[in-house]
Amino acid sequence: MTERGTLWGVGLGPGDPELVTVKAARVIAQADVVAYHSARHGRSIARGIAEPYLRGNQIEEHLVYPVTTETTDHPGGYAGALEDFYRDAAERIATHLGAGRDVALLAEGDPLFYSSYMHMHTRLTERFDAVIVPGVTSVSAASAATGTPLVQGDEVLTIIPGTLPIDELKRRLSDTDAAVVLKLGRSYPAVREALSSAGRLGEAFYVERASTPQQRVLPAADVEDDKVPYFSLAMLPGAPARQAPAGSVAVVGLGPGDIDWMTPQSRRELAEATDLIGYGPYLDRIRPRDGQRRHPSDNTEEPARAHLACSLAEEGRAVAVVSSGDPGVFAMATAVLEEAKQWPGVTVRVIPAMTAAQAVASRVGAPLGHDYAVISLSDRLKPWDVIAERLSAAAKSDLVLAIYNPASKTRTWQVGAMRDLLLEYRDPGTPVVIGRDVSGPREDVKVVRLADLDPAQVDMRCLLIVGSSQTQWYDDRVFTPRRYPTL
Repeated sequence: MTERGTLWGVGLGPGDPELVTVKAARVIAQADVVAYHSARHGRSIARGIAEPYLRGNQIEEHLVYPVTTETTDHPGGYAGALEDFYRDAAERIATHLGAGRDVALLAEGDPLFYSSYMHMHTRLTERFDAVIVPGVTSVSAASAATGTPLVQGDEVLTIIPGTLPIDELKRRLSDTDAAVVLKLGRSYPAVREALSSAGRLGEAFYVERASTPQQRVLPAADVEDDKVPYFSLAMLPGAPARQAPAGSVAVVGLGPGDIDWMTPQSRRELAEATDLIGYGPYLDRIRPRDGQRRHPSDNTEEPARAHLACSLAEEGRAVAVVSSGDPGVFAMATAVLEEAKQWPGVTVRVIPAMTAAQAVASRVGAPLGHDYAVISLSDRLKPWDVIAERLSAAAKSDLVLAIYNPASKTRTWQVGAMRDLLLEYRDPGTPVVIGRDVSGPREDVKVVRLADLDPAQVDMRCLLIVGSSQTQWYDDRVFTPRRYPTL
């Protein structure tokens, strides 16, 4: 660097001057220039926190925002007004740095945590050296103000800006152990609704101006919406694992494999259960939790799993039976509901999830874009004659087919028999999607002509999608138009 001045991004903590770190106090006192932001009223919270550490003869750069929440007549609108402000403010600071002066740019909380400092940092660090002095965040101050642990053990903490759309707030609050929602102000009604929708409003705290003389701590449900300042937050602390209703069985879909495809509702049900029952590899996909009991079994033991689930629920346990994909599609929901007829005191809830057919279809486009039939090739629970009759009926009706359970170690001939049967009704060039372990570590998806479908390429980890007469295939993309030709 040819310039001599250093930019110091100084975190001041949440408001109490005594929570300024020793290093931050030293940097503020030694700086040639102290810079800070404020709204147009001119009162800078940052300067107020730092005031005990100022020398009194330093240059001060007061950076006044042209707008905060109000409208503007700037030709570039709100974003344009702020862009001009940040550019001009950066040049003011650059003038000092270029002259060899060290600049302490003050930031409430931490400089790299939702702070205005970052706008200066990105504009100046290509030309000047910068050093960050971290600060105590409002998150830590709020937790201290409530006297409540924020997270413990392996709980997950989510930091959320309250300015997100309400549906996104609901999703994120539903899908975490603990949360802090920042940037309240006018967004608080939406935050309150999201907490309520997630069933967690009663657990949440409202903390205003943490660590300052104006600090307020209230139950989030008791806050008046029109009296919430920007410098406030909602805190949802972690807690001992909530428990699902005793004497109940939740049949939970895990989705096709990737944890990102598991729904928040499924994750909550798994977290709240006292007992998890399922095929061993499916249980391995679930993060262990203290106090939960696991009951793994072989993939063919569905009636035994259903019986165990109901017997444990009868004892007052909160049981989750897991299925890959959706539990109602060739999976455990039917077995549990059938068994539960003999257990009048046991309630059963089915928690839906993405199906394997949806996952495979997404990898090639939209082959399920029109009417389709879902058929299992397994003849373990129904005779082949029934399967063949249904295949013929679906093929004759020109339906796209999603084929589950196409083959296994002991069932090797059904794929070839299906192909030959379908060729009686379908063109040999009809696209067939072979999806194996979609979203898993060994994912493999290919498209072949129906006439070229090789049973040796298909196993139990596969799902097949057979196109209709209208399904189109080009450049490894497959889709079935929604409009069907008229006769």
